[in-house]
Amino acid sequence: MRYDELEAAIRQLVVAAREDALRAFGLDTVTRLVRSELLDTAADDELDEDAWAALATARENVRTASATELRAQLERIDAGVLADGNLDQGLLIVITALEHWTTYLEENQRGELYELAIRSVEEVDFQVSADLDDFLATPEMTAEYARITRLLTTDLRSPFPEAT
Repeated sequence: MRYDELEAAIRQLVVAAREDALRAFGLDTVTRLVRSELLDTAADDELDEDAWAALATARENVRTASATELRAQLERIDAGVLADGNLDQGLLIVITALEHWTTYLEENQRGELYELAIRSVEEVDFQVSADLDDFLATPEMTAEYARITRLLTTDLRSPFPEAT
């Protein structure tokens, strides 16, 4: 599968997904993309002390924080960026994932979850350098695409009607 075909397939999955599946996918993906390992190569001087604290708070609370809480942390992070437009790749992935998730919570736009999925694919690509003409050739990329597909196509509703 070429990269453009992968993008189109993910876009279609997001468009067709049920709301409950979208939320589960978003939570799973943002949690995956804010993990500490992605910050291992980030230099301390890329953010000021308050921005690092805000990033830690956002990462720790990403599954439970409201859009308002996450937006406040993102504003602190943005205000504390010290790197001159050249952030560490892992740090950039973490901040971008938080931004897409927060915007999704604020606006409920599926496009934000599509972008989150693409960031997740890019994170795997950063680790294994996928071939643009055969993007699913590596086991890691195949596994990521399978994770995205599974989460976006799972019907999370109970098969039993609620008791009245």
